[in-house]
Amino acid sequence: MNDTFPKPQADAPLVVFDFDNTLYDGDSGSHLFAWLLKRNPMRIAAALAATPLLGLLVAMLSTRRLGISGYVWIATFGLHRVRDFNEWVNRYVALHQDDIQRRLLPVALEVLAKHRAAGDRVIVATGAPPELAKAILAFVAHQDIPVIGSQVGACWGAITATRHCHNREKMRMLRERGYGDIAVAYSDSVADLPLLKAAKMPVVVNPKASSIKVFRRELPADTPMLNWGCSERGGSSD
Repeated sequence: MNDTFPKPQADAPLVVFDFDNTLYDGDSGSHLFAWLLKRNPMRIAAALAATPLLGLLVAMLSTRRLGISGYVWIATFGLHRVRDFNEWVNRYVALHQDDIQRRLLPVALEVLAKHRAAGDRVIVATGAPPELAKAILAFVAHQDIPVIGSQVGACWGAITATRHCHNREKMRMLRERGYGDIAVAYSDSVADLPLLKAAKMPVVVNPKASSIKVFRRELPADTPMLNWGCSERGGSSD
């Protein structure tokens, strides 16, 4: 893959990519935190004991941030600084290079590279920790792409999400960073409907089968619905 791209002009079209199930097959944050949990049997037990509550919170859009923060807190108990957490992120990525590279979707990376080659301003906006997305993108020479992700901070002897880059909050975080009119947006998730609706050209990729009706109802009739290689997801491969 060509790792040299023209520097985008300030007025170049803005293209926003979601990360999980868009560029990466799966939920990268869940994979990271599951690994952290499995390193300690006591953390596994605590997560299982809390799942009746935390799982319910995660299942509801309005409380998802609280549920995810709970799991993150259990997985990172004993870490007291964001710097320490980021070191564990980089350690996780280094130990799982082969699996992570298999999960990066070639079709998605090709589309990403074409936008960059065309001089578009490309940004990744993800619910995952930004350090994780940056480390994964470094595998495929896209480590210089700006990433906006969920913010984390120290809380009661662990690390937890302090601001979740999700749903409308993702749009607020983009605006705060100075990203205005969106030319193209790519995402798999109905949680990103605010992002997709804000884009002049929304593109749904790798949607859940149960979400397709929602996308068809909420987005313009000509919105592409594509599958970029997630075998368990919907969308056209054309």
